[in-house]
Amino acid sequence: MRIRGYRLGKDRIRGRPNRRAAGSWAALRELAGTLLREKSFLRSAYAFFKQNKPGGFACVACAWTKPEKPQTVEICESGGKATGWELTRKRVPLEFFATHRMSGLETWSDHALENLGRLTHPLKWDAATDRYLPVAWDEAFSMIGRELRSCDPKAIVFYMCGHAALETAYMYQLFGRIVGSNNFPNSSNMCHESTSVALPQAIGVPVGTVILEDFDKADCIFFFGQNTGTNSPRFLNPLQQASRRGVPIITFNPIREPGLGRFRNPQSPQMATGASTPISSQYYQVRVGGDAAAILGICKALLEMDEPAVGQAPVLDHEFIREHTSGYEEFASVVRELDWQEIERRSGLARKELEVVADIYARSNATIFCYGMGLTQHPAGVENVRLLCNLMFLRGNIGKPGAGICPVRGHSNIQGQRTVGLAEKPELVPLDTYARLYGFEPPRDKGMNTVETCEAILQRRVHAFIGFGGNFVRAVPDTAAVERAWRDIGLTVQVATKLNRSHIVHGKQAYLLPCLGRIERDEQATGAQAVAVEDATGCVHASIGHAEPTSPDLLSEPKIVAELAKATVAGKSSVDWDGWVADYSRIREAIAHTHPEIFHDFNKHMWTPGGHHRPLPARVRDWRTPNRKANFHVPKDFFEQHEEVRSEDAFDLITLRSNDQFNTTIYGFKDRYREIFGTRHVLLMNPNDIDRLGLRATDRVDAYGDDSDGSHRAVMGLQVVPYNIPERCCAGYYPECNALIPWWHHAKDSKTPAAKLVRIRIRSRPLRNRFER
Repeated sequence: MRIRGYRLGKDRIRGRPNRRAAGSWAALRELAGTLLREKSFLRSAYAFFKQNKPGGFACVACAWTKPEKPQTVEICESGGKATGWELTRKRVPLEFFATHRMSGLETWSDHALENLGRLTHPLKWDAATDRYLPVAWDEAFSMIGRELRSCDPKAIVFYMCGHAALETAYMYQLFGRIVGSNNFPNSSNMCHESTSVALPQAIGVPVGTVILEDFDKADCIFFFGQNTGTNSPRFLNPLQQASRRGVPIITFNPIREPGLGRFRNPQSPQMATGASTPISSQYYQVRVGGDAAAILGICKALLEMDEPAVGQAPVLDHEFIREHTSGYEEFASVVRELDWQEIERRSGLARKELEVVADIYARSNATIFCYGMGLTQHPAGVENVRLLCNLMFLRGNIGKPGAGICPVRGHSNIQGQRTVGLAEKPELVPLDTYARLYGFEPPRDKGMNTVETCEAILQRRVHAFIGFGGNFVRAVPDTAAVERAWRDIGLTVQVATKLNRSHIVHGKQAYLLPCLGRIERDEQATGAQAVAVEDATGCVHASIGHAEPTSPDLLSEPKIVAELAKATVAGKSSVDWDGWVADYSRIREAIAHTHPEIFHDFNKHMWTPGGHHRPLPARVRDWRTPNRKANFHVPKDFFEQHEEVRSEDAFDLITLRSNDQFNTTIYGFKDRYREIFGTRHVLLMNPNDIDRLGLRATDRVDAYGDDSDGSHRAVMGLQVVPYNIPERCCAGYYPECNALIPWWHHAKDSKTPAAKLVRIRIRSRPLRNRFER
């Protein structure tokens, strides 16, 4: 049986962690296969020598930092696939749209749509034929501008995914504010908004404090909820070096991921010898949602160790706590009262295990704390990050070499977009500076983030949606409900390189505007243009494309923003849109005038090998918090925040990615690390749970989300896969399982969708036909 994008009849599912090392020959084979399928092998191979290097381009996938002295080829499997995906020789010709109605394409998978290739011409949806038809650029901009002018600015949404460069993001948020909107939902809202809320409260900056050099000086590294082997494989290089130095790398994750097990560097002699390096020295499979309990358990063990016999050295850094922090005594009092049995039950770990971790930590003089969406995408996401900061404060592990907090960000410029003002919260943006520089009065009200945009779409309060990259309807929670309401939006405009679900499901009027990719040469009036991105460690890098553009009809992202602005808000500000597009260095000068503390001499510093470090006051123990201290967080009624699983068919779901995807982009159906091939329609379950429910491997089950608000949420026909995951917990792929997540199920304070702790019910199907969907 074949369904477009799925090879269900050839599924090969073992459902177990691959015991072989991450990287290795398998990574090279998979990458080569992708490049051959995209017909871009030679083109991409040439690009690899410029990827993540001075004078080259920044990877279009993850935001991991770029070293000052890169390897011969500074790429990983994920980044290489992203390059091949963008440089594909495949094209979506106009003839394709002439022969395909959008309603017919709704049955196609995410992979099948993007696998068609690059878009080459601006398009407008025609309601009479249900097809996209070619439209001239000038006509498209004129019609879009007319529609936007007729809308209430508060009902216009300006979405941007984490790929667009600093220059584009700065222009885009200016455009939206001149229109009169602060509605800027973005990728950061979906993943690390909990970080952006928690860290300013704790240390006074919204980003991590660790830089690449710190990994050479660390004595211990903690990992919470981040799957490096799949999401940021280049990060394995410094981890490998740390492991070889004997640095303990302690991992907390519900699923045992091979990427944090062993690593064989494809650019090392290990490839010839077959040797590999262990990454995690200790690996603890915490319960889904149990990270905070584990952190509190380690804190409790440290406090108990700090009450020694006379003459024994203290475990805590009391000098740091006394001089630099606030709230310690209250936090310590709460932790001392916690019951060890409750900690064990909630974390899924034994007291002895947590005491062993505390002992290792107590003997480290410099510790780095890495984490990902396993902490942030929880109802208590903000509190999770705050508690990790508490653990860091107890031994003064911030503001010294080899120590600090390291949120591992996702998309390549997701952090930088917030830095240059792409935010819905007016207090985060220099609105008075905008008014002074550009002669307009910016709106002062709070705009909508991603969750609030979903709510507004469902309530039919969004009249126009401008999407700069990404695949919004697939990336957000409550997928089915959002898709239904999406069709009632008056105008949807999508800037993209490839076709995806957010283009097939569209508003009453719809435009599809194809743009240049970052790897492609961007020629404007003054010559070839470069852009800049900020990586996950706060380093700003230049990026310049070298590849021949896919089509002469493509426009650059800054050019599209400028033309939309001219068609919509001409004469309403002093912004020189044409001048900025002619020479991107002028945009960077404007950014430097707006944010002088961060971007002084922007055009000079962006070319620094290894990147130019933005100021990070907390890195030097300068706390930009209201009380000028690093602040302990005191959990209140913490264990009552999430009801435990009770009924027989109730489970806590986490959504995850395969190593054959990046965010919503699905390169293929080979999750090599979990040995799941040919399908993504699976549910990973503990074997004991499978037996308890009377199921067996490969059975089909239906999963149901919370329906307490009267909404039906379900994903049908998931294939059961026995896996090493804690009991009463299960896992399924993102974005397929987003339909199970209510839009209102999010982190308190940050509104990050809580995709790593979703209560679902699992029901067996009457038929056990493995090809049934």
